[in-house]
Amino acid sequence: MRILLVASAYNSLTQRVHAELRERGHAVAVEVTPRGCDVRAAAERHTPDLIVAPMLRAVVPRDVWSSRTCLIVHPGPVGDRGPSSLDWAIHEGAEEWGVTVLQAEAEMDAGPVWATVALPVPPVTKSDLYRNEVSDAAVEAVLLAVERFASGEYVPVGQDALPRTAAARERPPMRQAARRISWADDTTDTVLRKLRAAASQPGVLDDLLGAEWFLHGGHPERGLRGRPGELLATRENAVCRATADGAVWIPELRARTAPGAPRACKLPAVLALAGRLPNLPDLPAPALPTVNDDTAWSDIRYREDGTVGVLSFSFPGGAMSTEQCRRLLDAYRAACVRPTTMLVLGGSRDFFSNGIHLSVIEAAAEPAAESWANINAMNDLVEAVLTTTDRLVVSAIGGNAAAGGVMLALAADEVWCRSGSVLNPHYRRMGLYGSEYWTYSLPRKVGAATAERITEEALPVTAARARDIGLIDRVVECAPSRFTAEVTRLAARLAASPGAQPRLAAKKAESERRDSLTPLAAFRERELARIQTIFWDPAAPYHALRRAFVRKEAGPPDPVTADARSAPLADSGPDKS
Repeated sequence: MRILLVASAYNSLTQRVHAELRERGHAVAVEVTPRGCDVRAAAERHTPDLIVAPMLRAVVPRDVWSSRTCLIVHPGPVGDRGPSSLDWAIHEGAEEWGVTVLQAEAEMDAGPVWATVALPVPPVTKSDLYRNEVSDAAVEAVLLAVERFASGEYVPVGQDALPRTAAARERPPMRQAARRISWADDTTDTVLRKLRAAASQPGVLDDLLGAEWFLHGGHPERGLRGRPGELLATRENAVCRATADGAVWIPELRARTAPGAPRACKLPAVLALAGRLPNLPDLPAPALPTVNDDTAWSDIRYREDGTVGVLSFSFPGGAMSTEQCRRLLDAYRAACVRPTTMLVLGGSRDFFSNGIHLSVIEAAAEPAAESWANINAMNDLVEAVLTTTDRLVVSAIGGNAAAGGVMLALAADEVWCRSGSVLNPHYRRMGLYGSEYWTYSLPRKVGAATAERITEEALPVTAARARDIGLIDRVVECAPSRFTAEVTRLAARLAASPGAQPRLAAKKAESERRDSLTPLAAFRERELARIQTIFWDPAAPYHALRRAFVRKEAGPPDPVTADARSAPLADSGPDKS
C-alpha cells in the first residue's frame, strides 16, 4: 500500500514504524510537521491509501480525516485520552498500560479502535518505556491495523464497546505543578517516580543553588543521607541529592531559560552546575563496578557468569562524551584482564550508543575542539575492541543504536540485537563523514556496495533487516526486561561450544593478516582527515544541525523527510532494498 506517516518528530517510534512498514513492501513517505495544515498539504501531495500518525501533537484537519482513513497511535489503553498518557501512568504507579491505534475523528483520542495491545510498566523512565515496551506494543498494533485496513473488510470498534482498564480515563496535560518535588516530604520512591515520568522531556522543574533547573533522570542511593534537598556528593558527573528518607542520583540538568531565549542544552549535572557547585565529596565508582554491589550507582557495570564477562553501560540518551568514552575504555581494559574467555559489551535494555555527545559539544567553549576530542576518544574505545585477540567479544544491543554507536558495536566479533532494536548505521543526518573505523568495519560486515547504500540512504533498519543484510549476527527474540538474562545465557552457550577456541585462534591470525595489508591506523587517519575539515569549518552543516538537534530548534531540513517531500509516493511492490 501507499502509506503516509505524519509525525511531530522523526523520533524512535516513527523510525521504527517507518522501517517496519517499508521492510514489508509498503511504499512509505514520512512528513515531519508541527501543524495540521501541513498534514493537509502532505496528504494532497502524496495521495496515500492510508495515513498513520505514530507521534503527532497537531490536530488532523477535518477535511483530511473525513476523506481518508487516518490512524492515530495513542500510547494508552482503550478509553485513555490526553497528551500525557505515559507521564500519568508512571506518576501514578500503573503496572499495566497499553497502546491503541484509533481512527482520527473530531474528538481527540475518541475515534473507533483498529487495534489495541497491552504492555507491562516496569520501574524505568518514560523514555526507556516508550522506546521498548511501548514501541513493541505500538508496532504490533500498527501492523495489525494496517493488515485489517488492507483487507477492506474490517470495521473498527467503538471504544464504548470494548473493555477498559480501571486507570483509563480522560486526563489533562501533566503540568510542572503536578511534577513538583517536595524534598522535605517526598520519599525516594516518590521522587524517582516523578523523575521517571518526566524523562527525557520535559524534566522536573526545580530550584537548585539559586537558579531554576529541569532535572532529568534519577537513580536511588542506598547509603548517603542528609538534610532533604541538600546536595551530598558527585559521581560520574551526576549529583546526589537527599530526599525525605534517602537520596537520589540525578545525572542530567537543563537550565531554565527566559521566554524567547535559546533553549539550554541538557548536560551532565556537574558540567551544568560548573561555577555554582559547592565543594562536595566526589565518590567515583570502581574501575569495574560489579552488578552485585547495589549500594553504589554507576552508569557502567560488570558481572561474570562462569567464563563470560558482561560489561554493561547506560548513558543518558545513548550519548557518549569524551569523559564517558574514556571511563568505558578503562572499564573495558579492566574487564579484559579478568579470567574470562568471552566478553559481552552492552547487554542492557534501552540505548546501546548513539556516538559522540552533541550536547556537551554544543555547550563547550570551543565546539570544534570538543568534537575532535570526543571523536578521538570514541576511536580509542573502538580500537581497543577491534584489537582484542585473547577472547571473543559480543556486542549486545538491547535498544537502539546510531552513527558511531553502531560502529562501536561492529568492532566486536559478533553483534546481537533485541528484536525491537532500530539501527541507524550512518552519519548523514548530522552532516558528518564519521569515524570509529567505519570504513573498515562496515564493509567488512555487509560488503562495500551495501555499506555505501545504507550510509547514503540514511534510513533506519530493524534488527531483522540488519540480520538479513549481514549487519548483525543474531536477533534476540525477548521482552526488553529479559534481554540481559537471555544474552548472558546465549553467551555462555557460545563460550562452551566446540568452535569457540578454533574461532579465537582464527581471530588472532586474521588480525595479523590485516595489519600486514592495511593497518587499522590507516583507516583512522583517512577518516579523521575528512571529519576534521568538517569540525573546523564554521559553515559546515554539522554545526547548524547539531545546534538545532540539542536545542530543539528549527534547523536545516532533515535528509529523510526532505527526500520524502521531493517525490510523491510510488506504488508499492516487492521490497528490493
